[in-house]
Amino acid sequence: MSKTEQANKLRAGQGFIAALDQSGGSTPKALRLYGIEESAYSSEAEMFDLVHAMRARIAQAPEFTGDKVLGAILFEMTMDRDIGGKPSPTFLWQERGVVPFLKVDKGLANDTDGVKLMKPMPDLDPLLERAVKAGIFGTKMRSVIDAANQTGIEAVVAQQFEVGQQILGHGLVPIIEPEVTISIADKAEAETLLRAAIIAQLDLLPKDQEVMLKLTLPETPNLYESLVNHPRVLRVVALSGGYSREEANARLARNGGVIASFSRALTEGLSAQQSDAEFNATIAQSIDDIYRASVAG
Repeated sequence: MSKTEQANKLRAGQGFIAALDQSGGSTPKALRLYGIEESAYSSEAEMFDLVHAMRARIAQAPEFTGDKVLGAILFEMTMDRDIGGKPSPTFLWQERGVVPFLKVDKGLANDTDGVKLMKPMPDLDPLLERAVKAGIFGTKMRSVIDAANQTGIEAVVAQQFEVGQQILGHGLVPIIEPEVTISIADKAEAETLLRAAIIAQLDLLPKDQEVMLKLTLPETPNLYESLVNHPRVLRVVALSGGYSREEANARLARNGGVIASFSRALTEGLSAQQSDAEFNATIAQSIDDIYRASVAG
């Protein structure tokens, strides 16, 4: 896989990044939305088999190609499994032209100063080594901001960039994701503080390093324009964060240079009970809607 070719596709390509990285904690909800209740499986292994089948079905849908889907974020178990008879990262890039990423965080710590930092990742280096061998281009890791608390927000961003340096050291591009909870009363203020904290960290990066940013769709359109144009930023992508696909797309279209990286909004309307024709038509419509919102700005 050509890292330069993949980087160029992400930098200049028209489209969005699919988030197919539901973890152990969020998988039961993802399966319920897909029409599979918890009574349908009796172990974690069976649960992950079912969610992998869902992800593989999405990845093999006719419209899931690099024409509109620039990249896909995978869960670790997805990276380790096959899609279409090939290792998942290889299938995505070779068969679909979709750049593979890997979710690497291990969940969230308890609330401190209005934020949830990432839990420690003592086994990150071995995981990154495996990712490189598997043909992964970059990684994603998530923190959460629940209040416009400057101390907490600066701590979240500092941790993200500290781990980001570790990831960059393996030749991978980190997606920095400090999610702002969409329901908080001081969301706009939190986003302004977040922008300042991110710029401060970006300005410290060496000129030969780039990161990506995954951010909650802001209350103020184009709030993150300075991040989109920052020379250390390969691309700014947006999470749906609990918004419906319609609302997320409407907000996204108001933010120039930002593209989608949706999870639940991407899979909205999909069901295990759909025929292949119904499933493919539904995911095709979802991909088209998110693509149009991503290129609108």
